Formats: sequence, structure tokens, C-alpha cells
Amino acid sequence: MDFTVDQSLLESEREFLEFLDETDEYKDRINALITRDSVRLIININDLRRENPIRCKSLLTHSFAELNACQKALKKCVQNVDPEYAKKKHDFFVGFEGSFGSKHVTPRTLNASLLGHMVCLEGIVTKASLIKPKVVCSVHYCPTTKKSIERRYADLTSLEAYPSSGVYPTKDDEGNLLETEYGLSIYQDHQSLTVQEMPETAPAGQLPRSVDVLLDNDLVDAVQPGDRVQVIGQYRCLPGKRNGYTSASFRTVLIANNIQSLSKESGPSFSDKDISMMRLISKRNDVVSLLTRSIAPSIYGHDQIKRAILMLLLGGVERSLSNGSRIRGDINVLLMGDPSVAKSQFLRFVLHVAHRAIATTGRGSSGVGLTAAVTTDMETGERNLEAGAMILADRGIVCIDEFDKMSDIDRTAIHEVMEQGRVTIAKAGIQAKLNARCSVLAAANPVYGRYDQYKTPMENIGLQDSLLSRFDLLFIVLDKADPESDRAVAEHVLRIHRFRGPGEQEGEALPLHNVARLLTTGADPLSGTGQEEVEDEDLGPDGTRRRDEDQVYVQQSDLMKPSSRVRSNDQLTVKFLQKYLHVARQLKPQLTKEAASILAEKYCDLRAQEAAEGVGRIGGGDRSRMRRTQPITARTLETLIRLATAHAKARMSKTVTKKDAESAVELVSFVLFKEVLEKRRKRDRAAAGDDESGSDTEAAGGAQDRPAQRPAKRKAVVDTSSSVVPDSDDPYAFHDDAAAPGTSTSAPNATGSGTLSTDRLRQLSTVVSRVFQERRVEQLAVQELTSIVLGQSSGFTTAEIRAGLEAMHADNRIMLTSDDVWLI
Repeated sequence: MDFTVDQSLLESEREFLEFLDETDEYKDRINALITRDSVRLIININDLRRENPIRCKSLLTHSFAELNACQKALKKCVQNVDPEYAKKKHDFFVGFEGSFGSKHVTPRTLNASLLGHMVCLEGIVTKASLIKPKVVCSVHYCPTTKKSIERRYADLTSLEAYPSSGVYPTKDDEGNLLETEYGLSIYQDHQSLTVQEMPETAPAGQLPRSVDVLLDNDLVDAVQPGDRVQVIGQYRCLPGKRNGYTSASFRTVLIANNIQSLSKESGPSFSDKDISMMRLISKRNDVVSLLTRSIAPSIYGHDQIKRAILMLLLGGVERSLSNGSRIRGDINVLLMGDPSVAKSQFLRFVLHVAHRAIATTGRGSSGVGLTAAVTTDMETGERNLEAGAMILADRGIVCIDEFDKMSDIDRTAIHEVMEQGRVTIAKAGIQAKLNARCSVLAAANPVYGRYDQYKTPMENIGLQDSLLSRFDLLFIVLDKADPESDRAVAEHVLRIHRFRGPGEQEGEALPLHNVARLLTTGADPLSGTGQEEVEDEDLGPDGTRRRDEDQVYVQQSDLMKPSSRVRSNDQLTVKFLQKYLHVARQLKPQLTKEAASILAEKYCDLRAQEAAEGVGRIGGGDRSRMRRTQPITARTLETLIRLATAHAKARMSKTVTKKDAESAVELVSFVLFKEVLEKRRKRDRAAAGDDESGSDTEAAGGAQDRPAQRPAKRKAVVDTSSSVVPDSDDPYAFHDDAAAPGTSTSAPNATGSGTLSTDRLRQLSTVVSRVFQERRVEQLAVQELTSIVLGQSSGFTTAEIRAGLEAMHADNRIMLTSDDVWLI
């Protein structure tokens, strides 16, 4: 029997030797192996399958014997090429790559039928042990006999037929003491990993499964926790022991012979139709509005939040500076508001549409659970580094629900991740830095459960400024009682409960990514209407439209046409939206000088307003502090740059233009002061026929304040001659707190040539505030102040400056005399 096994092993070794000798490609690889002083040769299993299919099949099913023969054949090849190098290196190793067919598995699909086979395993590294030396050969010297003996060791993970005894020799056969020659002994590096199935592929509601992977020699330290890897190796079981006795429960491990890191940006496959449609859509004037409507279409309103989530999915451009520092390109968004305003639904949609996303909750997560933890192996007692949620979501998105339920200590742990994109561990003798370059989408409730309109936004939020400044956008979402918006939401929800699609079972829950209407495909890509008729050849045997993986637009059926409130209703399918976002995210638009000037000017204005609010003077006094939701820091400028870059990515543009910068400014202004609505309405009146302007107006009219459905309040902002008082309970009431009730918000011109609009008055207030701040004075002459403002090329005339000063004097923000201007 042993003779037959030996003959089979020699036959396998001979065939592997012929394969390596007769293939020019592998001759070159062996020479390269010697040149770079390596000991591992990577063989493509497809080449072996083409040259010797029988040997390839035997390798996959009887991997240990075949791999041992292959490695012996490799050593003979190296001896033929360079005998000195073969003598220098004791062992040579073979790794495999290529297509493994049914042997390509995940930790969940590994089963007992694959034991002893060579498999290709894909997953994410969640735990990595420290690198330890493992003795392969020990040399012992006997001082009495002046002789040396050598002993080799083999365990169940080696390719030897039988494992050797684990007894370490201390005496020779005659009872003489032995001394270990550590310098002559041979050791190899050893490391163990835990590979878990990828979160996006794990079935919902089930715990992800994992498998232990053993690495030896040059494979150790090739990956770290959080890396997505492809491991090729032999699946083997090791007997477990309890109290010195072997138990019936065996531990299974994967002994790796090759390990490859998967790309962080791997994505869906694209067809020619997908590429052409992306080019057509990117040229549309309303491409940003189209993408915004495609974000969570089952959620009514909240258009500004949808636009922000679109920017988060696209991201900015990451910068790595020459001094080693990094400027993140990930966009972080926080949704803070009342219960039942669809905050958690937005998180669920992002989990579905994002290529890589991990969900967690504030109460069920700790600081080390989000970053990294040092654990102790119960069997060996060694310390391992285990990756947290943010490391597993590297180059992806982390969705944190109930963010306010986390403790302050746990929230502090993610500060470094949100800004630097890495986790630094220095505990239990382990010093490591792990990548965690991910965006954070968090949802939270105010301190008091619901938003208290009598307290400032900062008091309602209840989070530290150091954490808030790391969020690029912070939305306060209020549940306001408004008859028009309530009726629209009710119609939207009832439409979900009343209608179901063909083939849908009664009581079956609709997937989150489906819109709340009966959807069909086949709309004209360029029409943007989605209302064409269904052709007979597009219908299946049951009368329903055939499913098509390449569909681009969703089409509304006549049964459930959208309400008249929606001006444009074309939407992209979730599959195509994922493809579009994946391609757009790869772009790296360059910032133009014109766009940079707009962003810098807006940042300076925000800082000037912040300074004015800090001293409680020009800009609204104590009332102006009521409207601030985020601190204005240098990170705000980076936020503007990231948002402008993401807007350019949505258009698939190579440059960040003035239009992109203005869009970023409007989004930040909406988040901070909710002043975007007035600007967009004015632009709509100036260009009523522009499709993009109309789309922007629609996007601005979300369920957060519904300006188009409350004409009285809209009139209070736009029509400055009206005496209608705006809603004083609005925490964002930036425009309206400058004028007292009953006071006109327009300033009469000193020359009687007209009025100074609210926008112009606000701009003048900012300029005057900046002048006083720069000179650190409390009084200036009117003539001196006028000349300074005129010299700054602000666009104001002398008459407008005088009219504005009189208006600020009437609002008790300054004291104006005939010759001087005083701060109050």
C-alpha cells in the first residue's frame, strides 16, 4: 500500500516538473523568484487545467498530497537553475490563483464535503493575531560526546504524512544532556486570521459566519483587519482537546498558500448600454435633480436631505499631502429631529443602495465596537486585534441610528475616524494604525425627545462642538402640523397600502427601494416623462412587463399616476443608480479659480457672521444665536469644497465650476440658516422657463417647511412690503428675526429712488460688521464708514449705505447720529 502511494507521489511530482520545465512563462517566473530572493511561486490553475486537466482535478480534491508533490517539483526546478540558491533556502512553496469553479466559496458555504479540498475563500478580515515564530528544525549539541543532532517537527497543518511528536529533546539516547543551538535552528513565521463573510452578502437577520485562516512564512502580515481578501488554501479539520482528551468536535481551518487583497472599489459590471446611458444622463440640465428624485423615492418630501445623501454617496476628492497629512473626501451627515420624520428610513435606503455599508445603533455599539478592540484568545491566551464597524466599512458608509443614545466616551472614540480616516490602537502592548476611511450617516433625536422651540438649536442638539464640526451637514427635521403637507403625506402613505403590483402577495411588505407606485420599465431615456405605453412584446405571459436588469428609468402606470404636486417624476432604477454612482465616484474634478473664489467669499461671510453673533452685536444680537446649528470653523471651508466636488461628480464633470460652487453654498446655507429657499424662488422668477431652476425649486420645497404650500409665510419673505409676521417658532428663522413685528424689512433709500431689499440689507449688515471687527472699535464716522464700504467694491452706492444704516438704526442694531455710527 505504501509502495502504491509512493509511486503515485512520484508520478505527480514528475508531471508537475514537466509542467514547470516546458512552460516558458513559469521558467521566467522561477528566474524572477530567484532574483527577488523569494521562496513562493504563484501558479495560475487555469494554465494547469489547460496543460494537464487530470492533475488539476486531483489537485483540487486531494490537495495535500498534490501540493507536496508540486513543491518538491519546484525545488528540483530551482536546483537545476541555481543550485546555490536551492541550497541556501531550505523549502520552497507554491501558491495558486485563477478560477476555482464550485470551489469558490464564502465562510457560509463551507461544509464538510470540502474537507481536504483546495478552495478559494472570499471574505473580510475581522481579527489578526500577533506574528509568532514556529520551530521547524531544532539543532542540539552534546558537550559530552561532542556531537550534534537535528530534529524536525511537523504538525497537522504541515504537508507531511504524519505529524511528529511534540516532545522537545533534552537528552540523547545515552542519557547525556543536550544544549539547544538556537542560531542553527530553523523557525518560520506563523499567524492566524479570522475571515468573516462580507456584511453586504450576509443574509438579513442572520449572524455572519467566519473561518480561521493559518498563514506561514512569507504570507504573514500580508493583510490587516478590515481588508477584503481572497484566500486560496486547503480546508482541513484539527482535532479538539478538552482536559487532554480528543473530543468529537473538530475545529476546521483554512491553511493558506496564497492570499490576495480585493479592490476596495470593486463594483457592478457594466454593459455598453449602461455606458451610453450614463453619458446621456450626465448631459441633462437637471441631472442633479434627477438623481435627487431617485434617492429614497418612497419617502415623501425632504428633498434637501435627499440632495445631501446624494452628495454623501458621491463624496469629495481625498488629498494626500507631501508632509504625510490627509484631507478626507468623505462627507458626514447628521439627521437630528422629531420622531417619525423618516430618519431611519434614509439610513435603510443608504444601506441598500451603497456598494459597501454597515449599520449599527447607538445603544448597541461601544467605542471599541465601532473602531477596534484587543481581544484574548481563549485557547492560546494570545492577544488579537479585532476590527470594528468603521474599519470593516473602509471606503464605504457607516450608518449609526440612535446616535444620541451613545455615551460621550463612545462618541469621543470616533473623532479620529471621522476626520483622519484611521484608528490608532495603543493598548495591551499592541501599537497599530488601521484604515477607516468611511462616511458617517447618523440619525438622532433631540435632547428632550422632541424639538423644543423655546430653546436654541445647540441646546436641543446637545452634542459637543468638536463632534458637530466633523459633520459636514447637520439637518434639523421638524414634524410640523401643516394641513397641505399632512394631506400630501397621507395620500403618499395610503397609496402604498391600497395598491400592489402584479404577482405581489397580499400583505407582502414592499421593499424599501421601491417607490410607492406601480412601476414598470421602458420609458424613453431622453424624454424624462416615463409615461410611454407598454408594448405587447414587452409583456410576459401573465400580462406583466418583463424584468430587465438593464432598465434605466422607472415608469408610472396609468393606475397610479403621481399627484399634481409633483412637477417632474422621472426616476432612475436602483440598479442603474448604483452603477451611475459607482462611476461618478471614481472621478476627481479639479477646482477652478472662479469656484474657489465663490467658496472663499462664502466662508469669509460665514465667519464674519459667527464673529458678530459671538459679541452679540450686528447681525441680530442674541436672537441670531438662536439660528446657529453648527460651529463655523475651518472645516466648514473643506465642507464647501467637498460638496462642490460631489456636485461636479454628479454631472460627471472634470472641473468644479461656478454652478457647483453655488450649489454647495446653497446647501450649506440651507443647513445653517435655511436661506436657500428665498434665493431659489428669486432665481425662479428671473428664469421661469429654465428646467434646472424649476427642478431646484421643487427640490427646495421639501416636507421640512413646505414653502410652496404656505403662501402667507412665503409672502412674508419674498414680498418685503407685507406686514405678515413669519413663523416665530422656526429655529432657522434667520431672515425674519432681523425685523420686529410690524416693521418693514425694506429700507427707504436716502435719495428716494427706491427701497433696499432684504438681501441687500443683510449683505450690508455683514460688511459693516466686518469693518467694525477688523478695526476693533465701537464708533466710526458716517463718512469714514461709507468710504470704507465703497472701497471694498461691495457694489453698494452711497444712498444705499445711508438707507441701510437707517434701517439698522430702526431695528436697534446700531445707533446712528448725523455724523457717527455707534455699536449698541
